[in-house]
Amino acid sequence: MAALSTPSPQQPPSATTLGGTISDLQPDILQTHIFTLLDGPTLAATACASSELYALSTEDKLWRDICTSSWPSINDPDVSSIISTFSSGNRSFFSDSFPLLHHHHHSSSFLTTSTEYFVSAVDIYYKNVPIFSKVARTETLTDWFKCSPLRVDLLEPKESVQTSIQYQTGEKDSSVKQLEENITLSWILIDPKRRRAMNLSSGGPVSAQRHWLTGEVVVKFATIMAGDGGEKEFVECGVVVCCGEKEGGAMEVREVSLVMEDMEGRSLNGKESLVILQEALERGERRKKKSATEGKGRYEDFVEMKRERKERKQRLEKVLDMVCIVTGIAIFVSSWTFILFR
Repeated sequence: MAALSTPSPQQPPSATTLGGTISDLQPDILQTHIFTLLDGPTLAATACASSELYALSTEDKLWRDICTSSWPSINDPDVSSIISTFSSGNRSFFSDSFPLLHHHHHSSSFLTTSTEYFVSAVDIYYKNVPIFSKVARTETLTDWFKCSPLRVDLLEPKESVQTSIQYQTGEKDSSVKQLEENITLSWILIDPKRRRAMNLSSGGPVSAQRHWLTGEVVVKFATIMAGDGGEKEFVECGVVVCCGEKEGGAMEVREVSLVMEDMEGRSLNGKESLVILQEALERGERRKKKSATEGKGRYEDFVEMKRERKERKQRLEKVLDMVCIVTGIAIFVSSWTFILFR
């Protein structure tokens, strides 16, 4: 009797048999119906798949749409004009500005170049929805900038920007928790001469508290970068956002400012800050954020280093005080001994 043959299991059709590879699609379909649905990191990964996809995914309009949707502030005509001078236009701008900045090693061989001004493109978000966007230009060649502590204010002292956000009512510090959990910030610093950009924000807040006098909620963002005083020297580039409550419970932004401080808590002047910022622009690494609290973790490490340094300084001062006291007593005793027994 002839043996019955067992039919082999049916294999699923491959992607090629179903209709070819993705590269077989018409370029205009890819660009208008697929690539426009991708975010920046996904589009960048797509460009690495093949030479054909690279050529299609580097279209500047795609990256322009991604950048403007991520950072509404760059719709400013002056900022758009500067971005157009970057080596790869909006794609270069995105690769500079989207990742988290890492710059923890200062090089004494780095040569600074004079730049007439730098541009700040700032966006504040509440639950990922933009609520504040502004562009500021800071002149860097004036004596006032070089000698004065660096401070970039986006709002005038009595100026405020009203939002549609309503403060939560209930517990005493519910509004503090509300902003700490939901507000994020992007502060992109652009150097037109170097044609580079970097994001100085930690993304999420590193701290949030209510001001004891005004009652405003002060939200702080910070990036820690290498200073110019040695490999163990770091500086804090801090951004403060102050939010107050209008009648009816609506939230308004009353202050958005940037300052730089060293590990002693001293404010850096414009000349000192410019050296650090230019090196960070050129040599700082741009890395994908590992977690939402990564920036806050770095800030807490910086605060801990500041605390340890302060304690060491206090211990040293106590030792010096004791030495001075002992020396003074010894001189006093010696003087009277000489007077009494001469």
